[in-house]
Amino acid sequence: MNMNKIVLKLGGTIMVLFLVVLLPLGYVANQIFTNFYYKQVQEEVEDLSRKYALTITSFENEKFLNMFKTLADLTNKEIYIVSADGKVIAESGVQLTNLSNKDVGLLSKGKPIQRKFRDAKADVSYLGSGHPIIQSGTFKGAFFVLAPINDVQEPVEKIRDLLILSAVGALFLALGFTFLLSKKMSDPLIEMEQATRQIARGNLDIRVSIPSDDEVGSLGRAINDLAIETNRYRSNRKEFFANISHELRTPISYLKGYAQVLKQGLYQTEEERLHYLNIIEEETERLVRLINDLFDLSKMEEGKFDLQMSPINLTEVLESALFKVKMEFKKKGLTLKSQIDEDVPYINGDGLRLEQIFMNLLGNAVRYTEKGSIYVKVWSTDRKVHVIVEDTGMGIPEKDLLLVFERFHRVEKSRSRELGGTGLGLAIVKNLVELQNGTISVSSEMGRGTRFHLSFPIAE
Repeated sequence: MNMNKIVLKLGGTIMVLFLVVLLPLGYVANQIFTNFYYKQVQEEVEDLSRKYALTITSFENEKFLNMFKTLADLTNKEIYIVSADGKVIAESGVQLTNLSNKDVGLLSKGKPIQRKFRDAKADVSYLGSGHPIIQSGTFKGAFFVLAPINDVQEPVEKIRDLLILSAVGALFLALGFTFLLSKKMSDPLIEMEQATRQIARGNLDIRVSIPSDDEVGSLGRAINDLAIETNRYRSNRKEFFANISHELRTPISYLKGYAQVLKQGLYQTEEERLHYLNIIEEETERLVRLINDLFDLSKMEEGKFDLQMSPINLTEVLESALFKVKMEFKKKGLTLKSQIDEDVPYINGDGLRLEQIFMNLLGNAVRYTEKGSIYVKVWSTDRKVHVIVEDTGMGIPEKDLLLVFERFHRVEKSRSRELGGTGLGLAIVKNLVELQNGTISVSSEMGRGTRFHLSFPIAE
């Protein structure tokens, strides 16, 4: 397995955390059990030594002393009885070598002692308790009850072995669980990593499965969205280059063709020559307009489009735009209907760019309306100023409504080119509206017209 695999890294991290918790927990559990058992044995020998010391009445009665030896065998303990001068009175087979004068001194004062004792001859250690034998207020000796350390350690070691066995079992169980958990968590990530590499190589049709609704699932959805958006971007880019090539080729072909006609003198009359020159002029203007629109749109999308924002009377800007297109209305015999409220609040905007927005919308309305009227309405609500530009033209099919603000999108491409549009006007309008914190929407019905609805926040 590769050391860089996320399964190993994630599994290793979980196992380290498990061991960090398990080892101290096992150590504490072992100490608790050990201390508990040692304390239990210590209390038992202490209680026995106290009772035996209170029971003994004479060092001369051999039967009485043998009874204590029998009790020692029955309780699996050792006894050790000494007189006040340190002489061994009775014992059950042990010989304490580390009974010190200090111990005897404490016992002579009526104080019991508890500690470890050692039988050097048998090389055995004991956990013992010695209790003074007091008769008529006089210290007569001491009674020791001893429990072999080995007997105490044996159950403790069994408990320790059980703890170790449990820990090893838990470790293997955790190892299996960690592997399954790590694999379950890492498999979607590995799939996503492979999918992103496929996307980087250009395979934009690949999709990753969404395993859950958590952060991993959210990442999977983000990768799928990335593939969709990148695919869309690539398609749009191809379409953009195809469209821009066509848009540039058309006027350039006209310019080249009619320039050659004029250069070679292939015309009959002066009127024909002027007609060719007019065509060249119109195509030049279309080319300049296309280049300017592309330049503006590029700056907007890069966020480098500077606006001169200030409080603007939107009504005045709209009336200026209406005045400039008045001649276009008259040429096509269209009627202008307007409903503009008085005292419309100011908005924050760029007057020049607002006029560009209205000129584009009004120009489109005139261009695609053969007969009828253009309707303009301005009003305000509590927080916004609203503008409607509506025509009675050919309308837009429902399937094209969501695409009208895309670059170079045309509902009827051949007809749009005949009418002189660049296919960038509405894309520029949408960007300009949004740059001025506004919104724009469109609704349309085939054969009955199109309505654009704009709204801008009122200036503070």
